[in-house]
Amino acid sequence: MQHSERHRTHRIGWLRAAVLGANDGIVSTASLVLGVAASGATTQTILVAGVAGLVAGAMSMAAGEYVSVSSQSDTENADLAREKQELADNPRQEHAELKAIYVERGLDEQLAGQVATQLMEHDSLGAHARDELGISETLAAKPVQAAFASAATFAVGAALPLLMVALLPAATLMWGLSGSSLVFLALLGLLAARAGGAPVVTSVVRVAFWGALAMGLTAGVGALFGVAA
Repeated sequence: MQHSERHRTHRIGWLRAAVLGANDGIVSTASLVLGVAASGATTQTILVAGVAGLVAGAMSMAAGEYVSVSSQSDTENADLAREKQELADNPRQEHAELKAIYVERGLDEQLAGQVATQLMEHDSLGAHARDELGISETLAAKPVQAAFASAATFAVGAALPLLMVALLPAATLMWGLSGSSLVFLALLGLLAARAGGAPVVTSVVRVAFWGALAMGLTAGVGALFGVAA
């Protein structure tokens, strides 16, 4: 049966990693570049630092996402293995647990028992994974997908401030980069809200505020510890 409603839950896995990657790419690279620029460095030095930050950041995001989501996946697989064994050792108790879950959700005992019976006959492990453990195919951990999405979007996000460094004259670099990065962050918040069905204004303000705070603090540190000759 085809559903007419447009749900977005299936996007949670890759959307979270993609938004996190792009946001970190813009914020960390823009902050790094502003900090180096505030110290009085040349444009070439700023670009080298920015490119190094892009490569290191993308790899760090990929590794971090893969490791963290793999840990989640390992935990899910361990729970599924334990549940599979419990179903083999004591199916009656597992049926009672599933029945109790449906009673708690509002079904009467007779109907809950029938539902539990039919679902266990169809896919016993799947029913318990979904309703007892909260594990579903839609929300299951996908380490490779998360790592790729995070690294790729980090690189794209980081490339935007670097492009501005290459295009802007040195005299207007600080303000031009800060303003353009905030625009990029606002657009990211808009796209994330549209993709996830979230409130647009809240999403835009959230990413812009934290981005501005990070860039401001880093630029302040660069200016405070400037090492320009």
